[in-house]
Amino acid sequence: MGIVKISNELHDEIRKASSVMVRSINAQAEYWIRVGMLAEAHPSLTFTEIMRQQMAAEAIDKTEEPSCE
Repeated sequence: MGIVKISNELHDEIRKASSVMVRSINAQAEYWIRVGMLAEAHPSLTFTEIMRQQMAAEAIDKTEEPSCE
């Protein structure tokens, strides 16, 4: 594990997003890094297409309606 130096402004944005997305600050930063890497590697794909591919790679069935129980 390494240390990544980021600006205070970006850290504040990550903190806010992590609260909304119910993730830790580190998990939110890791998520944005991963999505950014995938977007750079596949510039012709939309965000939705990237997420669909990632979910398929993890065998997540996104066709079922989520349970609210």
